[in-house]
Amino acid sequence: MSDPSRPKGPKIISVANQKGGVGKTTTTINLAAALCEIGCRVLVVDLDPQGNASTGLGIDMEDRTHTTYDLLLGDVALKDVVLATDLEDLMIVPATVDLSSADIELIANEKRSFLLHDALRQTQMDSYALDYILIDCPPSLNLLTVNAMIASHSVLVPLQSEFFALEGLSQLMLTIREVRQTGNPDLRIEGVVMTMHDGRNNLSQQVEQDARDNLGDIVFKTRIPRNVRVSEAPSFAMPVLSYDSGSKGAVAYRELAQELVNNNKAVVGA
Repeated sequence: MSDPSRPKGPKIISVANQKGGVGKTTTTINLAAALCEIGCRVLVVDLDPQGNASTGLGIDMEDRTHTTYDLLLGDVALKDVVLATDLEDLMIVPATVDLSSADIELIANEKRSFLLHDALRQTQMDSYALDYILIDCPPSLNLLTVNAMIASHSVLVPLQSEFFALEGLSQLMLTIREVRQTGNPDLRIEGVVMTMHDGRNNLSQQVEQDARDNLGDIVFKTRIPRNVRVSEAPSFAMPVLSYDSGSKGAVAYRELAQELVNNNKAVVGA
């Protein structure tokens, strides 16, 4: 039974797409930074063994003593796995390649699909007073991604504005449906965000139109443009909002954050 005296927990969102190179990690770190700019407290959970979200938020490899691997499988205090970043109110649970073996170890655990769910709802989490937790999922529909979806209230899907984009989406939707049936009946789709969009390109426009025709209102109005500043920012270990605050990419992620917050207010008020 839930404890009515506990504060209301944060909104937990998985950022997922099994197709690589769609802007998943880029969206996670920049959306997190943009949410912090408008007064939210945000935790990023890096669930990708590549650890790109950790790198993109300035966490050096030598500082990743405890990681998401420990959050899932270890007996490590939460304060030891949650690290501060250079941005106020933005924290991260980092990842290393060690996470790639977690899938194998999870198989033997009878609670294997619910480990992240339970870790993110432990009472120690209350002290962080978080508004959002964003989970950067690996580019595959494995047990780590299932853990993320069972832990989450919703799934945000970055969709690259290129040919075949919608084909890969169908498998992700099937996985979401399976998770609803087996472990998280309330999981919903937060939205689909068009990434690497080029308004001058006929193909980009066609993919966006196809997405809106097929998916309707779940496609965010905000589009993330193909922008060199967004591509450069990770090599400087910072979100584009810090690297070039006035760039088109930074402006777009601010708009996405505001749209997400507004959508959630509408759902709460419905």
